[in-house]
Amino acid sequence: MREASAYGATHPLVSRPAKVCYLGASGPVVQARCLLVRRLESHHDPSRFWPKGRAQADTAGGDRNHMKRSTDRILTTHTGSLPRTTKVVELLLAEQQNRGSRKAELNTAVGEAIAHVVQKQIESGIDVINDGEQGRTDYTVHVLDRLAGFDGESTPPLGTGDPEFPELAQLLAHFASPFQYRPSCTGEVTWKDWAAAQADIDLSKEVMRAANATELFMTAPSPGQIARYLKNKHYETEEAYVYALANTMKREYEAIVDAGFLLQLDCPDLAMLRHTVYLDKSLSDFREIIAVNVAALNQAVADIPADRMRMHVCWGSTMAPRHTDVPLKDIIDIVLSAKPTAVSFPAANGRHEHEWKIWREVKLPAGKAIIPGVIDSTVNTVEHPEVVVDRILNFANVVGRENVIAGVDCGFGTFAGRVQVDSKIVWLKLQSLAEGARLASAQLWAKAA
Repeated sequence: MREASAYGATHPLVSRPAKVCYLGASGPVVQARCLLVRRLESHHDPSRFWPKGRAQADTAGGDRNHMKRSTDRILTTHTGSLPRTTKVVELLLAEQQNRGSRKAELNTAVGEAIAHVVQKQIESGIDVINDGEQGRTDYTVHVLDRLAGFDGESTPPLGTGDPEFPELAQLLAHFASPFQYRPSCTGEVTWKDWAAAQADIDLSKEVMRAANATELFMTAPSPGQIARYLKNKHYETEEAYVYALANTMKREYEAIVDAGFLLQLDCPDLAMLRHTVYLDKSLSDFREIIAVNVAALNQAVADIPADRMRMHVCWGSTMAPRHTDVPLKDIIDIVLSAKPTAVSFPAANGRHEHEWKIWREVKLPAGKAIIPGVIDSTVNTVEHPEVVVDRILNFANVVGRENVIAGVDCGFGTFAGRVQVDSKIVWLKLQSLAEGARLASAQLWAKAA
């Protein structure tokens, strides 16, 4: 009996007795008969997936590494969330309904899911990769399991469309996530289970430690984004609430960087608050609101080097008309005032693709980089690599090739249990991203030769 690897090599398989396997800090999570390849690697060891010829990412910890830049080719990445397995979603639901009842099973499933999505990212040719947010219900409300101060009735479900467009709302109802509990802040925001946050970091670090990727990143919601999802009913002002969140989340941000990851701060609030909450306010008033959110974020990351961070700004991950989206040019100066070195934003969907042109007028601050989305994360069309090339060249020819990393508009698995893009198509789209970046690199570096 032989096993074919992802790259065609075969190895004789040998059967071993049942054993306990470990995944990071989660303790013994598997008791099963293992089929191990010749060198007796753990079947949870994702290094068996890594292709040759790529530098092993350093997750030893600390801030000694600078964020990797496109110095000799256009690097590729994505926004964070990737498709989850049916098993993971099932166990996340079980955990929500009866906390702790199937925790060991969930830990096992999440570890295996991380190893799988890491393998798929590398196979697809993505350079800067992550854990796909496999153990989270979404990119924000997982903090409810770790933070005290939240209780009461939930706000209405998200991602189910707008009454203005009832037919679209009916369509989107089929995509709604089953994880929709978003209570308000009713007390002081503090950590109630820091160990759970640290365990997630440790698990991702352990499973990804041997990944032959250019760099590893890990996401965390910004203070302003948490405040957008979990409404304030305790603090006297919204500003006081955002700063309270900043002071609390500071610990998680620093722990992610200390583990050796590049920290990605998810900041959709900087764009989405306009059309979801503050359409009735003037643009000037809205800008003042998001400027406070950026100031709170900067306070939370004051002790983290700028080049160990990037941030993501977007107008939402759901299919939508987007006709009320705030233009990027109206907020970009405030976005660029945030400390992280790189900013990721959508640039492939039909509402925002033209906005590469603003960089003709907006001067990118020294040391900053951009991660424009060149793949649309809401449609099942696989972009042709030449389309990706054109999008990359638009940005690179304006801000400089070394200041561009090719990304994706938003997450492919923003909410557990919601599938907008077929999982197989996700990987095809990422392959097209990588191929487009390769072709664009050939043009950009040939031009300079």
